Amino acid sequence: MADLVESVLSLFNTGLPFKFIYANEYWMVDLGPHIFPVKKYRMLYEKLIARGARPEDFIRPEPASDDDLRLVHTADYVNKVLTGTLSSLELQALEMPFSSQLVQFFLLMTGGTIKAAEEALRTGLSVHLGGGFHHAFPDHGEGFCLFNDVAIALEKMKKEGRINRAMIVDGDLHQGNGTAYFFGKRDYVFTFSIHQMDNYPSYKQASSLDIELHSGDSDEAYLTALQPHFPRLYEEYKPDLVIYIAGADPYQNDLLSGLDISSAGLKKRDRLIIEQARRLKIPLAIVLGGGYADRIEETVEIHFNTVKEAIRTRRKGPQQLVTSLISPKQKIS
Repeated sequence: MADLVESVLSLFNTGLPFKFIYANEYWMVDLGPHIFPVKKYRMLYEKLIARGARPEDFIRPEPASDDDLRLVHTADYVNKVLTGTLSSLELQALEMPFSSQLVQFFLLMTGGTIKAAEEALRTGLSVHLGGGFHHAFPDHGEGFCLFNDVAIALEKMKKEGRINRAMIVDGDLHQGNGTAYFFGKRDYVFTFSIHQMDNYPSYKQASSLDIELHSGDSDEAYLTALQPHFPRLYEEYKPDLVIYIAGADPYQNDLLSGLDISSAGLKKRDRLIIEQARRLKIPLAIVLGGGYADRIEETVEIHFNTVKEAIRTRRKGPQQLVTSLISPKQKIS
């Protein structure tokens, strides 16, 4: 097989069959010395451009509307966010410096995930260079998440009659408690989460299926826990759309992670989840999720690996993809 970087360049030169969703404003919000690295969005964009992506490969999203927000969030919460009247306790739960600039950041990010869902349904695959804010609840934000973009995107697709069933595959370090709570009351979305159990949030909501990892777990434990569920869940649930939160924060050098998972292990995770959805011709929208490595370049590289896996599967086509990434008899290394 040709070097994957060369494959990426070659595919860019012939045009991408899917779009990236991105806006320059993603990295312009001023969070001060906060751990959340908004700069990663710009760095990933620049890396793609340097490797041959063209301006026409990117779609700039529109901000989510008030009506979009109210598909998931209460009218009272939306009003308090838009008027800047959140209480001190609500601001404390958010764990980010609140500003009108932050609100605009999240409106645009939410619009980006909506657009990614639309593009996935149109072309089979899309990649949002942002998104994955899965901790926001209907009546409050928390854990760096002001609005739940993933839940809003799926509710919008459902309301507009574009889907009947959907699935969230959450590979972030932290359990997506906000999405688990919201869709626990709705039977059209299957929520899957593989996360570090002895980490934030301290109280976890019940997903449709939760896979819990422990501090120190390495690639072998991670992939062994993940592999039996794909493609099984896709085949059994038969979703019309999958949103994959491809978090970079399970990484061993991430400042918030207690896991010992390498970038190569995360690439295998991406390949399994993306490849099996593509093989079954299930529309897949990929969002980035978290990532807080001490060296931001490592976080960006993990996100770039996710993009490369998406490109690789589109390059091969579903009919050429293998049935299983890892043979049940094969030892994972």
